[in-house]
Amino acid sequence: MHVPKHFAEQDEQRMRALIRERGFGTLVTSGPEGPVANHLPFHLDDAGHLQCHVAQANPVWQQLQRSPRVLVIFHGPDAYISPNWYATKQETGKAVPTWNYQVIHAHGNAVVVQDRDWLRQHLDRLTHDNESGRPQAWQVDDAPADYIERMTNALVGLEITVDRLEGATKASQNQPERNREGVREGLRREGREAAAAISREVP
Repeated sequence: MHVPKHFAEQDEQRMRALIRERGFGTLVTSGPEGPVANHLPFHLDDAGHLQCHVAQANPVWQQLQRSPRVLVIFHGPDAYISPNWYATKQETGKAVPTWNYQVIHAHGNAVVVQDRDWLRQHLDRLTHDNESGRPQAWQVDDAPADYIERMTNALVGLEITVDRLEGATKASQNQPERNREGVREGLRREGREAAAAISREVP
């Protein structure tokens, strides 16, 4: 993706943290008719592998055996930015709308995993990622063993070795402070969680 220098995210730990926080990503692969997108929950392990699973009926895992190079996109918060929030607009009128956002692109090679033990460990990790901190957190063992076995047998695992992370945080860094203050205030007044989240990224 094209990222102007002042919006480029350089901190790899920060990018990994956003991936773990969001969890849900878009897996982009090369299919026989062009790009294919699958929207999936991911677990990022400490070694930098992205793990996910798909239904056996999903042809993506067979495509990956032929063409393993993938891109996974994780979207952070985003919000429309009104030019009316810029102090300089009141003075010159020279302002147009834009959009602030966070996004991470993870590039790597995918391996198809059909090992039952790997899949079970993956499901435990993914469940823990999303249930941790909840009262009476659900665990895979809460469901009947034969039911989990049937469900797992219908899945195929994917493990992606990430070799490059690209990130962008577009948060009005290219605006003077008085415009940034207007953006922060305007976003806070929107009353939406995503707007409030991206307002906290405005320096």
